[in-house]
Amino acid sequence: MPWQSKREWKPLEEHSCTDIPWLIIFTLFCIGMACICGYPIATGGAARLVFGYDSYGNTCGKNNTKIEGVPLSGRDMTENKFVFFLDPCNLDLINRKIKSIALCVSKCPSTELMTYFDLKQFALNNGSNLCTYDLTPTRYTSSSEKSTKCPKLPVPPSKSVLLFRRCIPTDISCYTQFAKAFMTFVSDNTVLQRVISGVMASKEIIIGLCILALGITPACSMRFAFMISAAPLPTFIKALNSNTTSVFGKEVASDNVKALLFYAIGATIFTVVLLLVMFFMRKRVALTISLFHVAGKVFIHLPLLVLQPFWTFLCLILFWIYWIGVLLFLGTTGTPVKNNSTGVVGYEMPGPLQFLVWYHVVGLIWISEFILAFQQMTIAGAVVTYYFTRNKSQIPATPIISSMARTIRYHLGTLAKGSFIITLVKIPRLILTYIHSQLKGKENACARCMVKACVCCLWCLEKCLAYLNQNAYTATAINSTSFCTSAREAFLILVENALRVAAINTVGDFVLFLGKILIVSCTAFAGVLALNYQRDYTVWVLPLLIVCVFAFLVAHCFLSVFENVVDVLFLCFAVDTKYNDGSPGREYYMDKLNKSFSIKQVNKLTTAVGLGFACQMM
Repeated sequence: MPWQSKREWKPLEEHSCTDIPWLIIFTLFCIGMACICGYPIATGGAARLVFGYDSYGNTCGKNNTKIEGVPLSGRDMTENKFVFFLDPCNLDLINRKIKSIALCVSKCPSTELMTYFDLKQFALNNGSNLCTYDLTPTRYTSSSEKSTKCPKLPVPPSKSVLLFRRCIPTDISCYTQFAKAFMTFVSDNTVLQRVISGVMASKEIIIGLCILALGITPACSMRFAFMISAAPLPTFIKALNSNTTSVFGKEVASDNVKALLFYAIGATIFTVVLLLVMFFMRKRVALTISLFHVAGKVFIHLPLLVLQPFWTFLCLILFWIYWIGVLLFLGTTGTPVKNNSTGVVGYEMPGPLQFLVWYHVVGLIWISEFILAFQQMTIAGAVVTYYFTRNKSQIPATPIISSMARTIRYHLGTLAKGSFIITLVKIPRLILTYIHSQLKGKENACARCMVKACVCCLWCLEKCLAYLNQNAYTATAINSTSFCTSAREAFLILVENALRVAAINTVGDFVLFLGKILIVSCTAFAGVLALNYQRDYTVWVLPLLIVCVFAFLVAHCFLSVFENVVDVLFLCFAVDTKYNDGSPGREYYMDKLNKSFSIKQVNKLTTAVGLGFACQMM
């Protein structure tokens, strides 16, 4: 048969290094990322970001070189280690910067300076000149240019920020013009006012419910049932019937009643649809539930699998922080360029060096995908070791750590190749998405439609490749073969079990979605009970939405690990049933793993699933 694999699967018989050339390429790429970080450090861009620089190109705390065409450059700022802005309240929100002349000073003013005489005394007493360098302190009160070369009066008290030596005003009233505009908008919108007041009054409850979402268990359902039977009459109903409640309180209570009414209607519709779907899918659920039962046993024996999202999230956060830091370094790297209209000096990278930014962006996607692939390979290796070990007492004491060590020793090249394939698809999709956003409001609707179609096609291709990559990692963990060989063999196995794959993906995703809904519902119900007993009248809609979104994200992170385990088990199960028949010498690996169903039962269920899909296609 053309789909027949040319080699037999030999689980865990030998381990060898895979895709070494790709490991070398990935290592060289990471070295390039390190060189990009070293370039701004070597050229002074990192120092300008950390220590700060003035509007004339002088780095604070350093002895600077002269910039041609800038008279106030090239000064010795060894003693002047802080950046001071003449008008720190002049913010440019669009460009995310302060529109003000910046100077290097030796000390930030700790008290408010009301007059130019105060500026003069502060400079003479502390040696910190708060006006431009060409204006001596003795001329602060008499110079005709003091209004443009000295700070705007009154000068608010300020202090330097930790690590970044900028004099930031300690009194936030400096930014009242933006707060005032926002508060005016809020005061004119009574609904928004009630929603924001509800969030502010319920911030402790929101934090508590988010923590609850991290540790919620099925036992919460029993507690919730007890709390329902013991709960007194809701306070919002009492508020509607009370004559002493203010008009604002009655409006808030009325909003809560409407919100709960919408929740109840939505929950009723969802329940009816859920019951109908479960009725029509009752035969297909059996196979998936049996496989989920096996996955549950794996989690019992490998409890550290639950912690995988934490380690992956921590690695991603650390890498993203590093990436953002280097990007900021690159923003202050390059040759000094003077703005002839304002006289301010900025730094721009030469044309060829601007490609470093694009290299850095590619590194963000590739290394992020590599970290996610490492998690998939670690989970696959641990589950494969558990499945294909007949004597469970011979399993390593820490299968997760052993899988990580095996991945680092043998299979980093495979992860580099698989993650690079996803990067090749994701980059053009992101570029086309940006182009589509720029075409909004344009007259060429045909071009927008074509770009959107390309984005959708690339998204589908990315999802298919991600699923194939995951199974390729599992095949690599079983046979220790290269990425292409593993992907081909995994694809052949999946094609041979197409009906089972369809059943697992459709019913399995639906069951996992129910798990996410259960966690969100339990968290939301706890939020209703907590907000119900709150003394302050608050609108529940936004606090509950915040908590529900957080609970859904947490549930998605942890259930995605469960879904990964199910996919690995299915591929192991398919390999097991293909090369073993239960006869002496060819016993099934899954016999001791799950005795709740036999191969005949699984085949019967699969036949029923196939008939069901055939009926749907007719």
